[in-house]
Amino acid sequence: MFNSLTEQRLLQSRSQAHRIAFDEQFVPNTHKDTLRETLYQRFITEGATDREKIEDLLLKRRLLVKEGQAYRASVAGLLMCHDRPDDYLYNSFIQAVFYNGVEKDANYQIDAKDFRGPLDQQIVDAFKFVERYNQVSARKDIGRIERSQYSMRAVFEAVVNAVVHRDYSKAGSKIRLFMFTDRLELYSPGALANTLTVDDLRYNQATRNELLARLLSETTLSDDMGAQVVRHHFLERRGEGVGIILNESERLSGKTPVYELFGEELRLTIFAAKSLQEETES
Repeated sequence: MFNSLTEQRLLQSRSQAHRIAFDEQFVPNTHKDTLRETLYQRFITEGATDREKIEDLLLKRRLLVKEGQAYRASVAGLLMCHDRPDDYLYNSFIQAVFYNGVEKDANYQIDAKDFRGPLDQQIVDAFKFVERYNQVSARKDIGRIERSQYSMRAVFEAVVNAVVHRDYSKAGSKIRLFMFTDRLELYSPGALANTLTVDDLRYNQATRNELLARLLSETTLSDDMGAQVVRHHFLERRGEGVGIILNESERLSGKTPVYELFGEELRLTIFAAKSLQEETES
């Protein structure tokens, strides 16, 4: 478990590493067998079977790092190649809650889930959670017209961005996704990277976790999901994500999503589109 001692060691390691990014640093109390073979095989040369060869490839990819004579899992390696990364990096999971109302009120809580596992699976699970409660309204004119509350393409980009850009050195908070009847809120721990401001997000890009971004850009989506979100990999790295979130969501609801920074936590609010019935009545 990522406790205060582990956190101290990680933060100390980060201060000593100078230019080494946090997601490339080692996680205390891990070893080379912490990484699951079924998960790391997708990032190394296919067909490698010799143990030393595999270790060498894992080191080159920075999935493993050396601490003295010991092998340790890197932060990014653990997040992508372990089935319970939060066993070592506390709060490295996504919490999702759906309320049948407009406020956080346990009396109106319909569903709540904690999505653990490798980060790409967390993204898929969070996406499917929103999809389950993304209501679709319909109206018959000349033909049938349908409208969903949220663009699932925008939701996918939002969850990927939250996972890629959160600050994993902050053990006191997790990614939180709240769905209400009128909006979706997504909270990601960590201030914006470098000199970015919320007003810059549409136009500029700064990656906090470069290794993690690279691994997600190599991770292939299923055909069904890829068709839904119009891409082949979890991350395309063209800097289009925020634009897709803003444009797709505004096209549906008529309201531009809002990014807000509260201390060292970023909140994205995406507004739900009105149902076609409500629009007709108004």
